Amino acid sequence: MNKIGIYYAYWTRNWDADFVPFVSKVKKLGFDILEVNSGTVANMTKAEKNRLKDAAEKNGIELTACIGLPEKYDMASESAEKRKRGVAFLKKQANALAETGIYKIGGIVYSYWPGSLPPGKTDKRPYWERSVKSMKEVMKTAEDRKVVFHMEVVNRFEQYLLNTAEEAVRYCRDVESPNCKVLLDAFHMNIEEDSFIGAIKTAGKYLGHMHIGETNRRAPGRGKMAWNEIFGALKSIKFKGAIVMEPFLIPGGEVGRDIKIFRSLEVKDMDAEAKRALNFVREKLK
Repeated sequence: MNKIGIYYAYWTRNWDADFVPFVSKVKKLGFDILEVNSGTVANMTKAEKNRLKDAAEKNGIELTACIGLPEKYDMASESAEKRKRGVAFLKKQANALAETGIYKIGGIVYSYWPGSLPPGKTDKRPYWERSVKSMKEVMKTAEDRKVVFHMEVVNRFEQYLLNTAEEAVRYCRDVESPNCKVLLDAFHMNIEEDSFIGAIKTAGKYLGHMHIGETNRRAPGRGKMAWNEIFGALKSIKFKGAIVMEPFLIPGGEVGRDIKIFRSLEVKDMDAEAKRALNFVREKLK
C-alpha cells in the first residue's frame, strides 16, 4: 500500500512555518507523511533541523519536501547569475534535507514559480537546455546526499517548461540522473493532459511522487476528479511512491495569494476534513 501524506500548508497562510506541531497532528489523523517547504528547511539552524527530524522519528512520520523556486533562483534564466544562485540554493537544500532525514523533494525546481516565457519569446528550447545543464550540476550533490528531486508538471498558467508528463520524462532523460524523477499532480493533469491514464502510463518508471487534490483544490472526495481512473492507472504501473494531498482552502497570506484562493473553502473542522479525505483515498486505493 502506498504511503499517504498531506502538505502542511493546508493549515497555514504563510509558507514559512514551524513544522514540528504538524508532525504529531498528521500522526494523530492517521497519515504516513508530512510534506514541508524545503526552502524553510534549507534556512534552518542545525538545532532546528534536529528538532524536526527527532519529532518525525518519534512519531513514525516520513518527511518529504516541496518548493516552487522564486525567480531569483531561476534555473532556466538567461541570466548566468540567477542560474548560479539557483544551483547553489538547490544544493543547499539537498544538504539540509539529508541532514533532516528528508530524501524526497518535488516542485518547480527546474525554473521558477509562477513563471512565464519573457514577452515576445515563443521558443522554450534555450530555456530547457539551460535548465537541464543547471540541473545536472545539482544532481552531483543530490546523488551524494541520496536526495531524489522530482520535477513537478504544472499547468500553463503557473509555468511554461513542463506542462505534460511526456515533457517531464523527456527532461529527466536529458538530465540523465537516477535522482531526477517526475512528480504528477492531479489538479494540473486535469488542465493539461488528454488522459489521466495516458499521462500516468507515460510517466511510468520515472514517476516517483504524486500530488492529489480536487479540480477546485478541495480535499479528495469533494469534487469531480476522476479518482477511479487515476488510482487505477497508478496500480497498472505498479506505482509504489508517496501520494500526497495538497488541498488549499484558506484565503489570505502568502499561500492564499500565490495559490489564488479568492473565496474561503474552509470547513468547520479542518482536521476532521483531512481525516475524511485520507479515508477516502485509502478506500480508493483498495
